[in-house]
Amino acid sequence: MVYCPECETDLDIDEDEVDEGAVVSCPECGTDFEVVTVNPIELKIVGEDEVEEDEDEEDAGKEEPEDEDS
Repeated sequence: MVYCPECETDLDIDEDEVDEGAVVSCPECGTDFEVVTVNPIELKIVGEDEVEEDEDEEDAGKEEPEDEDS
């Protein structure tokens, strides 16, 4: 039995019916999840990695301002 990590609704996913990389949606809250592993089933929110990568890129692009008076 697999529960939605967001709202804890039973997702009724069978290990034999999904593959790694498949995307499943919660019927209750509508959140999309990617199947990370199938035995046991592990889910991660779709797009979660992209948000973390975007934050890292934004931080890397910020530089301390240089002193123009020197």
